[in-house]
Amino acid sequence: MKYEFEGTVEFRETENTIAVPFNVWEVCERVGDAPVRVCFGDVCFICDLIPRGQGYYDIPVNSDTLSKVELGRKYQMSIEIVGNTAPLSSTSPYSLQNPIRTIDGIDLVTQPWDGLCGQACIAMIAGTTLDEACDIMKCREWQANMSKMIATLEYLGIRHADRIVYTLGRQANLPRCCIIMEKMGRYSHYLVGYDGQFYDPNLGVIKEFDLSKMVGYLEVITE
Repeated sequence: MKYEFEGTVEFRETENTIAVPFNVWEVCERVGDAPVRVCFGDVCFICDLIPRGQGYYDIPVNSDTLSKVELGRKYQMSIEIVGNTAPLSSTSPYSLQNPIRTIDGIDLVTQPWDGLCGQACIAMIAGTTLDEACDIMKCREWQANMSKMIATLEYLGIRHADRIVYTLGRQANLPRCCIIMEKMGRYSHYLVGYDGQFYDPNLGVIKEFDLSKMVGYLEVITE
């Protein structure tokens, strides 16, 4: 899985770095060493991320890479965690040829209390109940993250893009169907976008969503 965002090469203390704008622990389920493949412009390289604390990391930029880029310039970047692909269940009754359902609409699923928004999004996309989604994901309150949702989509045979796009409040043209990440305090909040409407496990069906609050999205492919 690739993670796309807009990044800037900056000089910090004793080295040049690029800040990763999301919590790697939460999104990628990767704690400790985090080797990544980094690509932006005409530059690609593999490196170990530098921990900044509490799940946030920097990308180190060596002198060879620095000679090819500009300090302070914004680049469209992608990173991919090396060797961190979530294993798929070999016992899944679903596949890309036999998905749990064809997505031709979304029925709202709300969460009875906080901490179940990720599971509610999976339930909406898969056409299941919230309890069924929790059982499939094998996680309860505050345990869902994008990594678990991606693994669950693959278990269910539901196709998705091979990258998460981090807009970080910038305007974006959303695809027909997607899981949206919204930052709410310490945790991320998840909702589903479908055909120009937004299905929020907290607020219900809303016709407009303030994209300045969006952290990023993952496209769910419906065709």
